[in-house]
Amino acid sequence: MNIDKAVLAFAGLVVLVGLVLAQIYSPWWLLLSAFAGLNMFQAAFTGFCPAAIVFRKLGLKAGSAFR
Repeated sequence: MNIDKAVLAFAGLVVLVGLVLAQIYSPWWLLLSAFAGLNMFQAAFTGFCPAAIVFRKLGLKAGSAFR
């Protein structure tokens, strides 16, 4: 798995977890999904993604989006 796929999988997981927690516990958990969405949006324009930095330090191969 490369960094790009790991970032997409992690972002998708964060969104789904936020939605489930909002359904079970409190609508305030939707802020977690909103944060993930905003982070993906800004990463599309800036190329900066904290998760990509973490995955790079964990030894994943570079992809085409995050190097």
